[in-house]
This record gives sequence, C-alpha cells and structure tokens, in this order.
Amino acid sequence: MTLRRTLALLALTPLLYVLSGTAQAFAHTELVTSSPANGAELRRAPDQLILTFDEPVDVAEVRVMTLDGDRLPVSLVPGHKGTAVRAALGHPADGDLAVVWSVVDEEDGHASSGRLDFGIGAPAAQDRGDEAAPAPSPLVRKGLVAARWAGYLALALFVGGLAFVTLLWPRGAHEPRARALLGLAWTCGLLTSVAAIGLQGAYGALGGLRDALRAETYADVLTTEPGVVLASRVLLWVLAAVVLSALLQGGPRTSRSPGWRVGALAVCLGLLRATGMAGHNSEGSEPTWGALADLVHLLGVSLWIGGLVMLALAVLPRRRAGELARVVPGYSRLAAVSVAGIVVAGLVLAWQVVGSYDALLHTSYGHLLLLKTGVLGVVLLVALASRQWVRTRLDLAVLLRGDAATVRPFGYSVAAETGLVLVVLAVTSLLVTTNPGQ
Repeated sequence: MTLRRTLALLALTPLLYVLSGTAQAFAHTELVTSSPANGAELRRAPDQLILTFDEPVDVAEVRVMTLDGDRLPVSLVPGHKGTAVRAALGHPADGDLAVVWSVVDEEDGHASSGRLDFGIGAPAAQDRGDEAAPAPSPLVRKGLVAARWAGYLALALFVGGLAFVTLLWPRGAHEPRARALLGLAWTCGLLTSVAAIGLQGAYGALGGLRDALRAETYADVLTTEPGVVLASRVLLWVLAAVVLSALLQGGPRTSRSPGWRVGALAVCLGLLRATGMAGHNSEGSEPTWGALADLVHLLGVSLWIGGLVMLALAVLPRRRAGELARVVPGYSRLAAVSVAGIVVAGLVLAWQVVGSYDALLHTSYGHLLLLKTGVLGVVLLVALASRQWVRTRLDLAVLLRGDAATVRPFGYSVAAETGLVLVVLAVTSLLVTTNPGQ
C-alpha cells in the first residue's frame, strides 16, 4: 500500500469521529435548584446536598468543595436522567456552612460555578463581604482565549494556504516563503492544540496556570468528551504533517495526485470539524444544521484568510507578472465564493446560538457578535478595494512586469485586509469562551 493510500485511510478514523459529533447543547450547564436551597436556615446539619442542573452532567466533571478547599464526594442521583448529583457533607458544625460548586459542560467544555450558603442552628449569613462565587482564573481564561486565537489562525493559514498552493499556485510548493508559512502554521496548530488540553483542564477545575502544566490535568481532561475532541485535533495535526511533507517533497506533481488530494481533504475537513466542536455551533433547536453551518463558516474563513496571507507574504513580494496574471484573478474568485459562504453560514450560526434580537442587543455575547460583524464589514470594504484593483489595474501591472509602484497600492490593501481579519479572529476567540446567555 502506498504512502498516499495509507494517509487517506488513517485520516478517516479521526474524521469519522469529529464529523459524527453533533449532540445538542443549550448555552452552558447551569444549576437549577439545590436541596437544601441556598440561604436556607436549618435546625441540624444535613448529611447530603443535592444539586440539579439544566442538562445531564458527567459526575467526574462536577466539583463540590468547602471553603477550605476540601473536595466532597459526589455521585449521581438515580431517576433524574443524569441531571442531579448528590454531595456528601459529612458532619459540619453548627453555624454557617458554605460550599462552592463547579461543573464543566459535556459538549463544549465551558465551566460554570457558584456558591451556596446555609445556616445550621442559626440564620445563614446574609453579608458575604467581598467573597464572590468561584470562577475560572482570569489568567487561565486569557491563556485559553490566546490559544484559541492562535489555533484559529494556524488552522486558517494551513488549510487556506494548502488550498492556495494546490489549486492556484502549484509552484509555491518550492517557494521558501510559502514553505515557511505552511510549516509555521502546522507547528503553531500542533502546539496550541496540545496546550489547549492543559488549559481546558485548569479552566474546568477553576485552577491556575500551573495546573495547566500538570500531567494529572491532562489525564483528567482526556477522560471527558471535550478532551477527546482536543485529542482528536492533536492526532489530526500529526496526520497533517504527513500531508504537508508529501506536498513539499513532491511539489506540483503530488498536488495533482488523487490519493494525496483525498488524504489532504480528509485531514483538513477533520481539523475544521474538530475545531468547530469546541464552540457553540451545536446549541439551539437544530444542532445538525449548526454543525454544518460551522463547517462551511470555518472552511470559508480558512480559504479566505489562508489565501490572503499567502498572497500577501509569498506571491506579491516576488512581483512576477506571469504569476500575478494567473494567481490573483483565481484568488479573487475563490475569496468571493468564500465570503458568500461565510455570510450565509454566519447568519445561520448567529440565529442558532443567539436565538433572538433581544439577546443580540442585551447580552455580552451579542455585543461581541455585533463587534465581529462590524469589523468584518470594514474588512469587506477593504476587500472590495482589492477586487477593484484586480479589475482595473492588473493588466497594467502585468504590462509593466510587476512594477513596484503599480503593485504597491494592492499590497497595502491586502495588508490592511489581513490585519483586520486578525481582529475578527480575536473577537471569535472571545465568543467561544463567552456564554451565549449572558
């Protein structure tokens, strides 16, 4: 069996997993009720505390702790379809009793947490002072946002850059700048995927950055559904190394091989789907449509951004008239189709996740979505300027054999478009870690 056929078969295993993951979820897992209720005045200490959530939970991802940091034993309550858990309280002393809880959403890996106070033999304390409910560490959350931003960028550069070289610029497989971009994208994608596992574990456990480096954290995360998704993403990046290596060694001849194309397509689709499964695309009444729209959205963004960066940093600096005449019009058409797909899929995702105009206007998630839409609108205006250059000045640039003064305005437009797209990716990373209901 040849290397390319082996690659195609290996790529199907993680791909089948990530393409099948379309379970429904609604925002983040939240606490509905507790028994005893928060703030209750009890004559004697209860033996247990029952927490009921708005959706089924993984008992391994539910933590109930005292304020001293002691973790209480937790088990599922029979007959509640996995939505209720029981925490053994032991023998607390009379007076105030306070516990903190946290739970990680089985679908998207987001953490929710809170605090419960009870009075035992006396009224529960009403004034907590500056003691707030526990929440994920700000540094861990920022690290997770940064890892997602770098992961989105790496994915776009790799998938879009690979498509650009394969479909529009086969000679780029031997161009040092293009090879460096693809290699950097692959390295960044693998490293951020590995780092995301540790950060996800620290985020779910309400720990600090040091917890993200512990082997125990990785082991705990990999037993959960979000952890399996992250592990699949790491495996897909490993397979992507085989795809990239074959292209860089074989050049244009490899890019035209059916076996290589099947393997590359499978790996790229797997990476896109595995990345989308960490977001909110499965939320709402039609999770399958949400997953499909997310795949189209990510594919469009990758083709647009990856091709844009490859054009700006690898093609334009060469200023070769023949390449400009072949590559620029082709990318212009590809970008137009990609943007159309981004807009349509984005509308489906926005309605799927936000659900109403009121939520769009009065939640932090809605505000970030509006910000992303506004920046994207500016990007499209800049892109129109680039497209106008292609229509009116490309012939002149070819006639002057890529004269720098003629090509420079197009380069400025592409650079501005690229910078604004990075802002869009940053806002997207914030959206992924934000609760749609808040």
